[in-house]
Amino acid sequence: MTERETDGRLGDEFFTPGTSSFTEFLAAHRPELLPTRRPFPDGVRAEEGQFPHGTTVLALTYRDGVMIAGDRRATMGSLIAQRDLEKVHPADDHTAVAFAGSVGLALDMVKLYQVELKHFEKIEGIPMTLNAKARRLAGMIRQNLGQAMQGLAVVPLLTGYDASRPDGEQGRIFSFDVVGGLYEKDGFHAEGSGSPYARGALKKLFHTGMDRREAALTALQALYDAADDDSATGGPDLNRRIFPIVSVITEEGFERLSEPETEELTRQMVQQRRSSPDGPTAAA
Repeated sequence: MTERETDGRLGDEFFTPGTSSFTEFLAAHRPELLPTRRPFPDGVRAEEGQFPHGTTVLALTYRDGVMIAGDRRATMGSLIAQRDLEKVHPADDHTAVAFAGSVGLALDMVKLYQVELKHFEKIEGIPMTLNAKARRLAGMIRQNLGQAMQGLAVVPLLTGYDASRPDGEQGRIFSFDVVGGLYEKDGFHAEGSGSPYARGALKKLFHTGMDRREAALTALQALYDAADDDSATGGPDLNRRIFPIVSVITEEGFERLSEPETEELTRQMVQQRRSSPDGPTAAA
């Protein structure tokens, strides 16, 4: 810290005009605070199964916007590290991010991304466009490449409501790879260890024009299928009352479905699975 910071006042860098990127500000003045800094020396790799790992998240568009959901399990190898992890977070009023990958690093990256969007809006006086938000997150992932190569990868899923798009197309979904590649997805997408099974369920059940309830049941069915075939993905825990997190982004902004609503939909789905263990079939 500078002498000015130690006596309770901010350093000169806080009063010098600079970039609208908070990440770039940290990199210039306090790089040790960045979650994307390398934790190990070159050539050292994190031992597999020693750090909590988040698993399956997904998103799908629906009539009023876009829905994003995730299971609650974190694993360390074959162990369950946490049963009630929250993998879906608002980034701002009309954007949300979910993650699969190294939990501690992912949570820090989500917090940094939230500050990044707020900082830009305060400096520039206007919010970023959704495309700019996606590119900014891609840049943060690219900065994490060193850690990803050492076994600490984060794979986020970004969703947002884009009021500039035509009616019915405002909900948008973006996926990323570990080197910061950015891809917009049409209709639905899933990430994490259970994503192949979740995408299979979404491909079977998704259709345009779904209302909120139908979209939520589709998301829950996809997460159930993922948990059915992937041991790292947690299914609904009725005894502990731990259910997936389901959130929506519409013209009104970000909203997380209440626990009673999620529980009611989950119990309805589980009851249906008792007579149809493989879930609903695709519409003709």
